[in-house]
Amino acid sequence: MNDALSMRRILRAMGAILLMLVCLPAGAGNQVEEALASRVQNSLHRSVSDYPAPHLVFATDGEGLAWLADMSSRLASKMPDWPTRRNFLVTVQYEATRAGLDPQLVLGLIQHESNFRKYAVSGAGARGFMQVMPFWVRQIGDGGHDLFTLRTNLRYGCTILRHYLDIEQGDLYRALGRYNGSLGRSEYPTAVLGSMKRYWSWSLLSPTAAAEIGHDGIKTVN
Repeated sequence: MNDALSMRRILRAMGAILLMLVCLPAGAGNQVEEALASRVQNSLHRSVSDYPAPHLVFATDGEGLAWLADMSSRLASKMPDWPTRRNFLVTVQYEATRAGLDPQLVLGLIQHESNFRKYAVSGAGARGFMQVMPFWVRQIGDGGHDLFTLRTNLRYGCTILRHYLDIEQGDLYRALGRYNGSLGRSEYPTAVLGSMKRYWSWSLLSPTAAAEIGHDGIKTVN
């Protein structure tokens, strides 16, 4: 009886530790909820409600596979599972491009916001990879949208950042400040752009190197 009780206590403790690890707090700020004009609200609603299947958007397949292989190697330590990592990267590249954003910027933002933790929750309540505040679901989505779902989180995050960039007439520093809820301060934009430059900057490989990338996005070794 004592052994069974001890085992139950151990299992409960392990469960509590696992829950803490899954929902580790993130360092996101607090996006400010603002009233949206009807036309803006409708436009954003259409954007987050349309869910075409994500795919790599590049001029050529070779360029896309070269990007995927390079980004995959950088992300492997944080997402060891290849199918999960591939799905994540394809979705990031698709959603960023769809919103008119640089995918490398979105990767830098995700690293700074959640460090690639799907279930990250900030002290302000922001959720998921891109730390989206729940009020956005009420404003532009519907009750069926789960911000811990990969495609939903990235769709909202990229749509919101694009919205802020439009408000700020292309001023990325101010748009990032709005995204973080720290408009007027330089710390957050500087950190995100620094992360983008240090860890995620990318340029197309030479044709020879690109030819060594397999159809699955993995570089072949002779």
